Amino acid sequence: MKLYHFSEDPTIRLFTPRQLPYRLNEPAMVWAIDGTHAYNYYFPRDCPRVCFWLDAQTTDADRERFFGLSRTSHVVAVENGWLERIRSARLYRYEFESGPFVSYDGNAGYYITEEAVEPAAVERMDDCLGLLAAAGIEVRFTPSLRPLRDAIPRSTVNFSMIRMSNAAAE
Repeated sequence: MKLYHFSEDPTIRLFTPRQLPYRLNEPAMVWAIDGTHAYNYYFPRDCPRVCFWLDAQTTDADRERFFGLSRTSHVVAVENGWLERIRSARLYRYEFESGPFVSYDGNAGYYITEEAVEPAAVERMDDCLGLLAAAGIEVRFTPSLRPLRDAIPRSTVNFSMIRMSNAAAE
């Protein structure tokens, strides 16, 4: 299995474990994402987003509520104010061998290691919106993520909310 890390920095030669300020009760770690959930990271690092996807536990009511007539099984919602930054983003996808990593959260696709790791490869990514569209991922633009932020956790869809501290105030 391949694991990834996305960055706007093309020069990372070694990923060293770091302590997250909001996870002070955990050790310093290097974080990676699996291929199934990697689409949630085709955005500038600080872009707030609500990512949600279907699985066998999703009820018909929630499928209708959050996916409506869409044929996708994976949605990433972002705020309108981020459109130009997303369009102009140049990202780099770092690839890791899975060996030193262990699963941290299978639902979100997060993997961690407490040791420094060198990437096996790095690939420049342009036109991330085009890449998302080609993969069948629906990107929704909305004035505010807050209604989704409040509704999604009370539903049966799987989700990940990223950089929500950067979301616009209502």
